[in-house]
Amino acid sequence: MARQATGQVVVRERQAGRLYALRFRAYGRRHYLTLGRDSAGWDRRRAEEELENVLADARRGIWKPQERSEPVEPTPEPTFHEFASEWFAARKPELAERTVVDYRWRLTNHLLPYFAEHRLSQITIEEVDRYRQRKIAEREKVKRMAEAARARGERYGQRPLSNSSINMTITLLAAILESAVEYRHLAANPARGRRRRLKQPEPTRTYLSPAQVEALLAAAAELDVEVGDSGRRRPLLATLCLAGLRIGEALALRWRHVDLAAGSLRVVGAKTDAGVRQVDLTPALRELLSEYRTRGAFAASDDHVFPTREGRADNASNVRNRLLADAIERANAALADEGVPIAEGVSPHSLRRTYISILLAAGADPRYVMRQVGHRDPSTTLRIYAQVIERERHHGAQVDELVGAADWAPLGTTMAEELLEEGDDPRSDTQKPRRSGASERADDGTRTHDLLHGKQTL
Repeated sequence: MARQATGQVVVRERQAGRLYALRFRAYGRRHYLTLGRDSAGWDRRRAEEELENVLADARRGIWKPQERSEPVEPTPEPTFHEFASEWFAARKPELAERTVVDYRWRLTNHLLPYFAEHRLSQITIEEVDRYRQRKIAEREKVKRMAEAARARGERYGQRPLSNSSINMTITLLAAILESAVEYRHLAANPARGRRRRLKQPEPTRTYLSPAQVEALLAAAAELDVEVGDSGRRRPLLATLCLAGLRIGEALALRWRHVDLAAGSLRVVGAKTDAGVRQVDLTPALRELLSEYRTRGAFAASDDHVFPTREGRADNASNVRNRLLADAIERANAALADEGVPIAEGVSPHSLRRTYISILLAAGADPRYVMRQVGHRDPSTTLRIYAQVIERERHHGAQVDELVGAADWAPLGTTMAEELLEEGDDPRSDTQKPRRSGASERADDGTRTHDLLHGKQTL
């Protein structure tokens, strides 16, 4: 069965003007149809309409290839810049806004600086490997410059690319070149396959303890007073820690999405359907946001909740490199005596993990946590954050109880007996009665609030 008719508009820049053509597949073959120049009235809109007409005729079986009465101008092999630009423009309407930003970053900052002038046939396996080595060399240079800046007591703004980030650029390169293979520009995709990628170690998922969260928010409050700008550091970081929003979701949040009376907020600009959700606010976060809105200069319904001092939407890099980094530096000075400083590598996403770890350690149902943070199913929550849960829980007493250790273990006075003498309830979480519905959600928020103020330990 022949493949369905598909195609695209091709635009060529010529000295005599812009030339429009169609490249499409019909009747099991590839066809190239020249339309005309812009001087003859052709533009992209008219060319798109003609493409629709040709494809419709081809599907009905009434389109016939034109007989060429005169030589057709040979089509030069496109450069990667030309082909990638057309590829991106054709797919942009179908992509989520975040994906558009991500693809543009990969192209503009990494792929185009290296491959822009390459003809497609010049992108070989060896050339892809050379690109990968170039990215590794650039990373090492950034590391050296960052170390030199730290030695001078300065902060270096650029972060080195991880293996994962480098692989992401190669993955996009492979997607673009796959279309080049379909259009017969290439015989095979040189960027496909695991050998073109760098090995990715299991990521170290950073998160904060309740004490570290408390120190971070206290430091942010001090910086809000000292700097004297919008005073958004503490409210923003508290929203990441106590509501589990992704940094993009927090920066896109507007006051019309926040219902302080009901104690909740709505995430509408999420990257997945599951991410569109309603999030319960803890009592502490609800009070903090209420106070923040009262004194803020941008408190209208359509204003961003955490804007820049000019009222515009901020970007994640600024939050990570300035607001969060400054608060961590201040918090670590306060935590130095306790010997539990916030580790390097903490990012806004680490604060999202922190929220999830605190909720799970406080006994929240994984399904509730899933809904709060916008995961597709509970297994994602548990798989990613199992290491956090297990670090904070000890199951020795439950194991001893299951094997009847009290009947055979010569331990004398057991820990359970000591706990009973002190009046503690020895029942496990699974034995205690649970509440459901609104009372359970309220309890989750209250316990999270208590954790941050030293009233309850993990």
